[in-house]
Amino acid sequence: MTTPVPPETTPSAHPGDAPDVLVVGGGIGGLATAFALARQGVAVRVLERAKEFGEVGAGIQLAPNCTRILEEFGLLDEAKARGCVPKALVMKDALDGEELTRIDLGALERRYGTPYLVIHRSDLHRLFLDACRAAGVDLRTDAAVTGYENTPGGARVTLADGTRQEAGLVVAADGLHSVAREHFVGDDVVDSRYVAYRAAVPREELPGKALALDSVVVHVGPHCHFVQYPLRGGEMLNQVAVFASPGALAGAEEFGTPEELDAAFAGTCDAVRDGIPLMWRDRRWPMRDREPVETWVHGRVALLGDAAHPPLQYMAQGAIMAIEDGWVLGQHLDRLRTADGAPDWDAALVAYEAVRVEHCRRVLTTARAWGALWHLEGTERLRRNAILRARAHDDWSFTDWIYGPTALTPDEEAAMFTPIPLDSADLARTEPEAAAR
Repeated sequence: MTTPVPPETTPSAHPGDAPDVLVVGGGIGGLATAFALARQGVAVRVLERAKEFGEVGAGIQLAPNCTRILEEFGLLDEAKARGCVPKALVMKDALDGEELTRIDLGALERRYGTPYLVIHRSDLHRLFLDACRAAGVDLRTDAAVTGYENTPGGARVTLADGTRQEAGLVVAADGLHSVAREHFVGDDVVDSRYVAYRAAVPREELPGKALALDSVVVHVGPHCHFVQYPLRGGEMLNQVAVFASPGALAGAEEFGTPEELDAAFAGTCDAVRDGIPLMWRDRRWPMRDREPVETWVHGRVALLGDAAHPPLQYMAQGAIMAIEDGWVLGQHLDRLRTADGAPDWDAALVAYEAVRVEHCRRVLTTARAWGALWHLEGTERLRRNAILRARAHDDWSFTDWIYGPTALTPDEEAAMFTPIPLDSADLARTEPEAAAR
């Protein structure tokens, strides 16, 4: 699940120099931001708490609003070589296996200009790590940040060993359980009571009938869903199984067990049940987010990625938003300079916060609504299915707001979609057998 990078391969580029920017957190968001800022000619240092750079997990989906940025970074071709470009996004009912709707990803690429890509998280992380090295970013491990404070000329962090480091700007990209978020905001994570299991299975270990190696397939069902898509050119199958945990709902200390996993998917169709035995059973991920907050910038400390806006995973936009954050911040640092050509940190931070807060609030709230829609049961499930089946394959009204170009100013933010009420579905016409029951 983890692809670590040995410490000896992560040298500090300029160990004696004070950086312009400190990035706290060496995950995908932190490294993408470090690279974006280094491209603007500023000296960047990354502080990673772990002893090695590495990423835990399996697959990740990168929509066009991300691959567009990868293309600008000059990294898209390498990402495609390490990943896979699927043919379609397909949604099916988890109980009966019926296809509900699909998006042709070739048509999607033609509309938005860059592809929908799937890639192993460790491969994407390594791509940004290599890019940071090539850009001269100062990469430091075993550097756990425990405190933040502003200074007259910027901001300062305190490390677990008691040492302090300063820069003109500190970017806190330290994840869901961010120390900076706790210090400046002090809110709690929100537990959805859902749990995810993951797996990345080599092709040779797959049973013959459990294949979904050319598309992203999502089975949606009552209080559960199941995702499959290819990785590494189709040499691996990525799987995600998510379900409402009875133990979590009951407030139990131990919840989301493998036994709960099996029980949650016992009534699903063959295609889903065939995949459940392949899940990694030694680790599970509680699905948590936070309430949106309006303030991400605290003096010269800026929250970024999951530290600012951790979402539930239903929109597959968590890492993408972090990459977008870093790109937007880099663009504003490039555009907003003082008279002597130096970055105007304060103006860039104002511009960053002005555009990213509202966009990410939309994603967080839409992810919650999307998860509720996926997990409907009874008549509401039938109404959802009827609406999805009626969707035209060339209807882009639900994707333009999210997959279009990343806004740099509030006026560039695309208009949101208009939701379709569930009760607008005519079950007597579209589900005659169900309506008769």
